Amino acid sequence: MSKTGNTLVAVLAGAAVGAVAGILMAPERGEETRKRIGKGFKDGTDELSKKFDDLKSQVKSTLNSNKKDFNSTINALVDSAEDKSEDIISALENKLKDLKKKAADAATEVKNHTK
Repeated sequence: MSKTGNTLVAVLAGAAVGAVAGILMAPERGEETRKRIGKGFKDGTDELSKKFDDLKSQVKSTLNSNKKDFNSTINALVDSAEDKSEDIISALENKLKDLKKKAADAATEVKNHTK
């Protein structure tokens, strides 16, 4: 579990334990106790919401970073493939020239032998 996930679980557990302890040890009347519990619940909810927003921001940041890395890798591969394709085309053109020359030489040799 991630550090933020652990923190989130700790906040929830702390809020639950605090609420139960508050009810059990409340020296006030029921109405006052309910107000305190409500305030504690609201504070816990606000804290949880803040942690959730932080987690959401971290996830978005990580996804954006990974997307940029992925795009960079793809672009590098495409550039490399383009360079390789140009090298291959050049090598094939040279090989074709050699083959044409050999074919012309062979044709010339055949003509000379048939005369």
